Amino acid sequence: MAQKHESDTHVVTETVPKQKLKKPTLYKVLLHNDNYTTREFVVAVLKEVFHKSESDAVQIMLHIHYNGIGVAGVYTFEVAETKVKTVEAAARENGFPLRLSMEPEEG
Repeated sequence: MAQKHESDTHVVTETVPKQKLKKPTLYKVLLHNDNYTTREFVVAVLKEVFHKSESDAVQIMLHIHYNGIGVAGVYTFEVAETKVKTVEAAARENGFPLRLSMEPEEG
C-alpha cells in the first residue's frame, strides 16, 4: 500500500474571472415646448408620470418653456419608452400637441 503524504492532498482551485456586467444604456426623456400645451398640464405630467415634486416640476417646466426642450427624467429604454407613450396619450386625450423624445444619455 502506498504511503500517503500530506503533500498529496492538494486542492486545485480554478479562478473564474469575474464577468463585468455592462450597465444598461440610460435614456433621457425630453419634453419639447409648444405654443398650445399649458404650463399646468406639463407640471401635472411631471408630477404624476415622472414623480417630480411640485417645485422640481415647475422648475423643469420653466426650463422647457424658455429653452425649448428639457429633461423630464433618465431611465432604461423600456421605462423611458413607456413614459413617452403614457404622456403622449394623456396629451392627446386633453387636446395638447405635447411632443416627447428619447435620446441615449452620454456617459
